[in-house]
Amino acid sequence: MKTTRTSGDSAVLILFCVFIMSVFTALALGVGTYQNITAASRQGHDERIGLSYIWTKVKTGDEAGKVHAGDFHGLSALFIDEEHGGVSYRTAIYHYNGWIYELFFEAGYDHLPRDGVPVARNGSFHTERLDNGAIKVSVGPESVLILPRAG
Repeated sequence: MKTTRTSGDSAVLILFCVFIMSVFTALALGVGTYQNITAASRQGHDERIGLSYIWTKVKTGDEAGKVHAGDFHGLSALFIDEEHGGVSYRTAIYHYNGWIYELFFEAGYDHLPRDGVPVARNGSFHTERLDNGAIKVSVGPESVLILPRAG
């Protein structure tokens, strides 16, 4: 009879160990899934914020010929030109060190990318002028904004 009790205790112990291993496996899978969802959500959020920011800046400076794509110290940039009190100013929007930066300066003066202000965390940023005169702004692998031709 003692042998039966020992084998019964062993069976309970084995079942308990299998249960504990199952719980740890489920927790490990859950943590990995949570991290993947969080990373995807953050990337989507960062891209939406970047697009929203750029769209708002363009709409506030929306005059014919005032918005154009170009190069800013080797970086793809979007430029918005404006005039205040007879003085010409330029806003440069570009990607630097994992952020979308904005730099507002008097036209004719040169500044470095690090002189700007980081406004939105983002993994990428690229601008290009399309054949129809529109400007294509990409702020991620799937987030694209087409700015219609000015004028």
